[in-house]
Amino acid sequence: MKLQTKPEPAINRRDFLKTSAAGLSGAMLPSLPASAKIIGANDRIRVAAIGTGGRMRGLLNHTKTNSDAEIVALCDVYQPNAERAATTLGLTSAKQFKDYRAVLDDKNIDAVIIATPDHWHIKITSDAVAAGKDVYVEKPITHTLEEGAGIIKAVEASKRIVQVGMQQRSWAHFIDGKKIVDEGTLGQLTTVRMWWYQNYPASGHSSKLAYDKLDQKAWLGKAPAQELTPQKFYWWRWYWDFGGGALTDLMCHWIDVVHWYTGATTPMTAMTVGNRYVLDWECPDTINCVLEYPKNFTASYHGTLTSSIDDGGLELRGTKATMKLDRERLAVYKETGQGYTRAGDAKPAIQIDSKGDGTATHIRNFLDCIKSRKAPTADIRVAVEAARAAHIGNLALKQERKVRWNAQQERVN
Repeated sequence: MKLQTKPEPAINRRDFLKTSAAGLSGAMLPSLPASAKIIGANDRIRVAAIGTGGRMRGLLNHTKTNSDAEIVALCDVYQPNAERAATTLGLTSAKQFKDYRAVLDDKNIDAVIIATPDHWHIKITSDAVAAGKDVYVEKPITHTLEEGAGIIKAVEASKRIVQVGMQQRSWAHFIDGKKIVDEGTLGQLTTVRMWWYQNYPASGHSSKLAYDKLDQKAWLGKAPAQELTPQKFYWWRWYWDFGGGALTDLMCHWIDVVHWYTGATTPMTAMTVGNRYVLDWECPDTINCVLEYPKNFTASYHGTLTSSIDDGGLELRGTKATMKLDRERLAVYKETGQGYTRAGDAKPAIQIDSKGDGTATHIRNFLDCIKSRKAPTADIRVAVEAARAAHIGNLALKQERKVRWNAQQERVN
């Protein structure tokens, strides 16, 4: 009879970390130009919101809890969005704008938060840092592979703070996970599995759009002229002209964690398959992507938008242990040689539960860096790298083949 060894007791977060994990403060940025406004430790940061849809309302809800931040302006080309943000968040005294350039011209505004469709991220971020504003911008930072080098150059030359919305880097138990990996607890990492399952048909969306209150030309921006239907307006992430589907919207979060934990920055190869089985968008509602990295591991992403069981998460499998983590908790399972064969048999040796929402600490890190001028946790370079992996995966999908990254020419072969 095979003996079952007693599983090791789980270690909670307090026992595992006696002191706060490092990672929230980066290196000091180069000095600001003499003409730049210096914000002192006790000064209030005057913030403007550009793109005031649902995600922005969440960001502003976290921002307003910080006593040193004042939301002074709301900007949107769709008037009902700005009005809803003002009323639901108690920001009726904030100035409302339709053109983001007017926001950037306002010398009293210190920083902007950008939560527009993806195809506007680069343009508004570039213009904002050129205007002397610090920026919090939603991921993915780029809409195309080619945009990466230019935005890195623009941001670093401006010496402005740019925090990109990959909030896991400011989330306590994800920081704990980085420490665990660095200590060698997992052994040699060979494979990472990432997933995100959501049920979009169950959520539905409004079929109404107040066209008389929408500047369609401004919303489309660089995108080709076309009819802006309610479906495109509300589900823009799933149309190539405005977003990049599941890889840029969802995988981007997890692949950033993989890059952070492993030190890898760009996949060598990518293979992707996907299709529209239920939803009538342009991007696949079900997709599988495999990325091969130069540090001898592969990362695979699996997702569908028609089933929500298991939500989103990732697991890192090493020769000594496996780490499973999501936005609720982290768990490490050690290799004991028992050969677990049934789901649920393994007991975690380490378990750390989430303490709050990482978006809140990510915004706090952004505000702190505005004052300290230290690099934020999700700076422009790591943001470009995460988006780049997603774009490489999408190119494999569109070209229906295995693609290889050419680092010298910064393109796929």
